[in-house]
Amino acid sequence: MAFIALGINHKTASVDVRERVAFTPEQLVEALQQLCRITPSREAAILSTCNRSELYLEQDHPSADEVLAWLASYHNLSLEELRACAYVHQDDDAVRHMMRVASGLDSMVLGEPQILGQMKSAYAVAREAGTVGPLLGRLFQATFSTAKTVRTDTAIGENPVSVAFAAVSLAKQIFSDLHRSQALLIGAGETITLVARHLHEQGVKRIVVANRTLERASILAEEFGAHAVLLADMPQELANSDIVISSTASQLPILGKGAVERALKLRRHKPIFMVDIAVPRDIEPEVGELDDVYLYTVDDLHEVVAENLKSRQGAAQAAEELVGAGVSDFMQRLRELAAVDVLRAYRQQAERLRDEELGKAQRMLQNGASAEDVLAQLARGLTNKLLHAPSVQMKKLSAEGRFDALAVAQELFALDEGSDKSAQ
Repeated sequence: MAFIALGINHKTASVDVRERVAFTPEQLVEALQQLCRITPSREAAILSTCNRSELYLEQDHPSADEVLAWLASYHNLSLEELRACAYVHQDDDAVRHMMRVASGLDSMVLGEPQILGQMKSAYAVAREAGTVGPLLGRLFQATFSTAKTVRTDTAIGENPVSVAFAAVSLAKQIFSDLHRSQALLIGAGETITLVARHLHEQGVKRIVVANRTLERASILAEEFGAHAVLLADMPQELANSDIVISSTASQLPILGKGAVERALKLRRHKPIFMVDIAVPRDIEPEVGELDDVYLYTVDDLHEVVAENLKSRQGAAQAAEELVGAGVSDFMQRLRELAAVDVLRAYRQQAERLRDEELGKAQRMLQNGASAEDVLAQLARGLTNKLLHAPSVQMKKLSAEGRFDALAVAQELFALDEGSDKSAQ
């Protein structure tokens, strides 16, 4: 039995290679079944995200080369190209790797929570494909349990480390109840999409998306139940907005001091929280000089993110210790399971020998032998049969000079070295 974790990630492979090694959701079931059919893998699961593609396997004996060859062939890559950026972890190291990944310790953004959900999806797909058995199944459950402990017992994921989340977190500090706030989002790119998602999750009901093209703004607005407008309509929306967050590709400011002054008058100087995430800036720096305006730039947010990253890095050591404990606990339970299998086989053998001797004793009684003779023969026969195989093996071990194994046998049978002397 051997566990293997094999793959590539953002640390070892370029975006181009990661894209080529990625599995689409439609490919996964067929790929898993093919993987188990072509390679020596008895159990398998595949985790494929934008930052990593990893295979989690259980095999009789470690055989990573055949799996790498399959992976290269499946994605039409040269084996040399894949081998140059792939990593392979076995047994304890494979278990540790899976638990670190699920806990966000191996992510591009330390402590990010999405990876645990992605790993749970990988497990669900492998179960659907029929490629997860008892061993890999136990490993996944132990991995999820450890990741949950890391999330619960450390601050690894508490503080925001994305600019979008930091912007929303600052808004929460200024407005105690975001449910009553209206947000104006300028732009419709990836960062604004993340901002919209975070605001929506925080309960902001009124969100307006302003963009150069109404079509792009409408697509984003529809996702979060927001309202889409053109940039030209910003002045009217500005007066109703408590939160303004901007991130466009404009080379010149699109929101000036005069427009904000007019909005403040209409608002009767009710405060506006503004975040300019764009580089170059979307909001004129002079806007920050106005009373009742809280203006933050992307540099301000980076300071928040950097501080929060320090906090996460401090929690990472505690998280690593929890992962280490999770690995030790899982491997110990796995070794105990191996002992259970041996004990079960030994008990079955002993019960078979018992039944044989019991059958002989019953026949002796039927033939008229005395109960005393039958019991003596039963005890003698059962003792001889139980001791026969161990006696033969220990003599063989002694002849081969394997005295360490003899010492283990003495411990296994709980033999007191002085017992023979005391009996004499």
